[in-house]
Amino acid sequence: MLGGFLALLAAATFGLNAVATRRGVLTGTVAQGLAITIPIAVPIFFVVGLTTDSLGILGDLPVKSLLLLGIAGVAHFIVGRYANYRATKAMGANLVGPVVSSSLILTLILAIIFLDEVMTPLRIVGIVLIALGPTLMLRSPAIVRKTQQSVNKIAFTPRLIEGYAFGIICAIAFGTTPIFIRSAFLELAETNLGHGIVGGLLSYVVATALLGLYLLKPGNLRHALSIDRNAGKWFLLTGLFVCISQMLRFMALAIAPVSVVAPIIQTSGIFRTIFGWFINRKHEVFDFWVLLGIAVTILGTTTLTISTETVITVIDPPQYISEFLRWHWP
Repeated sequence: MLGGFLALLAAATFGLNAVATRRGVLTGTVAQGLAITIPIAVPIFFVVGLTTDSLGILGDLPVKSLLLLGIAGVAHFIVGRYANYRATKAMGANLVGPVVSSSLILTLILAIIFLDEVMTPLRIVGIVLIALGPTLMLRSPAIVRKTQQSVNKIAFTPRLIEGYAFGIICAIAFGTTPIFIRSAFLELAETNLGHGIVGGLLSYVVATALLGLYLLKPGNLRHALSIDRNAGKWFLLTGLFVCISQMLRFMALAIAPVSVVAPIIQTSGIFRTIFGWFINRKHEVFDFWVLLGIAVTILGTTTLTISTETVITVIDPPQYISEFLRWHWP
């Protein structure tokens, strides 16, 4: 229960983070965004770890857990975040969201293979709905450019090839990192929220170290420091929001299965759409097909989250349907 609640809080802040990211990349570059949003998390995680007396856990982590958390940091915070920012800059958070949500399919497949979790009929339906969401969005006039009038209704023209290419890379990176994180914690006999805080700290430290190597080149450092005030403000907010989101996510994964945490976090699309409507209306696509695609994707993630026994209890289906819903693989 606690793991699911933490995942829901993470989803809300991830949604707000996506909106802030969109504003940041309008005038700032991806490299500038990374230079702010990655290092800012290290002192925050450190202070939280210090105040909760969790830093001592670092000495108890086996080498394999340390390696897995380090890999997760590079995959998610360097590769995944870079691709996410590039995709968001190219075609907006609304169009990118359902593509990135497909990472859940990869996460569940890997969880079945490596973490002994199971596939059920409800999860299969959820996967189909998640795959259907981006397909419906392709019918948006703003994407297929059916009429010039429909294109002029938005304040920007999406760069679809770039956006979808980096969206897929982001989905792969975001889809694999929960497996690394959960695998790191499964190496331990017992875990608590402190393990999540320490795991997030370690992942961010490794990502920051790698980013530091990039910034050692004077030209890269000058570019990062040349950010304008408006972009810097939004990237600072992004860094704070995503730091909170990741802390909640790591804590949830420390105490709950991937198959529970990952689907709940995907409901960030609800919050992303709500916040985006109020903050980024001029910089996003909000037509019928885009909203329908987002809704179908969110329905898919909800279907993945619902317990089979809960559904059976609520709808009280005939025996043969109950038996079908209880089927699982493997």
